Amino acid sequence: MLVVGAGSATADPSISSKREQAQAILGQIREMDSDLSHAIETYNLANVQLDQIDTDLETNGRHLDVAKSSLTVAQTHIAKRLRALYINGDSGGAVEVILGAKSLDDLLDRLDMAERVGGQDSKVLRDVKRFRQEVQTRRAKLRSARERQAQIVDERAAQRRSIESQLAERQRLYASVKDEIERMEAAERARQAELERQARARLAAAAAARASYRQGSVELSSDPVAAPPSDSGGSVSANVPPAKYGGVVAIAMQYLGVPYVWGGASPSGFDCSGLVMYVYAQVGVSLPHNAAMQYSSVGVFVSRDQLQAGDLVFFDGLGHMGMYIGGGQFIHAPHTGDVVKISSLYDSWYASTYVGAKRVL
Repeated sequence: MLVVGAGSATADPSISSKREQAQAILGQIREMDSDLSHAIETYNLANVQLDQIDTDLETNGRHLDVAKSSLTVAQTHIAKRLRALYINGDSGGAVEVILGAKSLDDLLDRLDMAERVGGQDSKVLRDVKRFRQEVQTRRAKLRSARERQAQIVDERAAQRRSIESQLAERQRLYASVKDEIERMEAAERARQAELERQARARLAAAAAARASYRQGSVELSSDPVAAPPSDSGGSVSANVPPAKYGGVVAIAMQYLGVPYVWGGASPSGFDCSGLVMYVYAQVGVSLPHNAAMQYSSVGVFVSRDQLQAGDLVFFDGLGHMGMYIGGGQFIHAPHTGDVVKISSLYDSWYASTYVGAKRVL
């Protein structure tokens, strides 16, 4: 979040006016970033759904191959049996049934066929019908899945065009007050350096405390990295399991300064849910690339006074998320034009749009 200090009473009016203009445009950009975050998370959700459909298509395709193979085997077998009946003759009228059928399907549809062949042949006949029905059912499912896939691809293309259009407008607004914003961002970089120093100091203190505990020289009562925000004075309740992935904080901090890239989930660029997904994957935990899905399906809910390092924090109607690192701070990939950084839960925008938190188990 960009913060600008108040100007002095003797400040140049033109500078003050430019700063006010920059703040107003930054406000527009903030609203646009919120809209973009929601659009990007919707795009990410479409990708998750598309991956699931691709998996279903692959599975259906394998089942369809098996069903077709079984149908071929059964059809071959019943054809041989009917040929044998024709050659050897029968007293039940099977020859007339065979000669009257226009196709194998027509033959199978004749309800009295089971009465004209022996018990073994009846079972083969039932297998043919069952396999034929299975092929037809799976083919219909496959076609339906392909239609859904085409629809999602079209939706993704529309979302991409919308996002790219909004990004172009955002860049135009940004360029109009670029110089003033660069001064603000210089101040923000200095603030980020201090936040990073504080976070690394907490990590070092936690590591030192653990080392001392292992040596038996001190009693380890708490982990400074995992301490909950001091404003609530709360503690982790007995029915909420303690965090076991606090180590992901050190992993996430390796990516401080990596640029925000919408849809990104690699060290070449991250969006908010992509960063969390990638970091947790490093410890063997698979998370979906979508903030709303992580909020609804991952772990357990924790209150703000129960937060521990590694917990996931969510904002702006689930349009944005990050990872709690202790000390009332979280690491996240904020928005286009920014980089992976550390912010405070108490900064006004994050405090006012806070949704909740989840602990990964």
